[in-house]
Amino acid sequence: MDIEPLDHIPLWCFFVVVIVLSILTVEFGYRFGRWRLAHKSEERETPVAAMVASILGLLAFILAFTFSMAASRFDARRQVVLEEANSIGTTYLRSQLLPEPQRSEIVKRLREYTAIRVQPLNMGIMKDLMKQSDELLKQIWSQAVMAADKDPRSITTGLFLQSLNETIDIHSKRVFIGLRNRIPLSIWIALFSLTLLGMFSIGYQAGLSGTHRSPEMLIMTLSFTLVLYLIVDLDRGQEGFLKVSQQAMIDVLNTLENSKP
Repeated sequence: MDIEPLDHIPLWCFFVVVIVLSILTVEFGYRFGRWRLAHKSEERETPVAAMVASILGLLAFILAFTFSMAASRFDARRQVVLEEANSIGTTYLRSQLLPEPQRSEIVKRLREYTAIRVQPLNMGIMKDLMKQSDELLKQIWSQAVMAADKDPRSITTGLFLQSLNETIDIHSKRVFIGLRNRIPLSIWIALFSLTLLGMFSIGYQAGLSGTHRSPEMLIMTLSFTLVLYLIVDLDRGQEGFLKVSQQAMIDVLNTLENSKP
């Protein structure tokens, strides 16, 4: 199972590390600016302020770009859950047209498969859940092949195979969108680097101007950290506050549970 390097860092730890690094970077920039003011008095604040504004503008652009990427991936995860729920529901309905004992066996395994797909993603058990899902799909397909062998020209069996094939395809699609379609590491590196450069520039300009440390510096640092945290939360599908609702899958599971003989 592919895991991004940032996935090893819990979200709360990420927030603490980023805000501490940002505050330290601002403080270092402030002290360096004070030193430059004392030893290089010919440096003017106005050109520096323009350059700092340019850096912060570039940082805001990268933040907006990365946020858009994370938000689009979040919407894709939400959409594919609905697609999988509809596909499983259609597969179940068409399975009622199959002969016994394949019908009961398929419904049983389809129920087990849906119960696995409803479970929240956890890094510790994700690999086992994926193996179980793949195995259940193989068993359902084997039962469908048996039903097709009984009557190769059956239209109802063909319709069931079509919906089952769609369910298998959506399973692969959901795995890709939920686990592998992530923000690239190179973008994270560029974003974190620009964030630290921006924080340093803010502190440097404040120190160069000769002003005291302003509470606004802390507020700006916290604001950028919160946006970064939100982007990371959107990019992760297995943890955090922004999780895709599984209600559509739960409704399908309830339908399958109520179909027990």
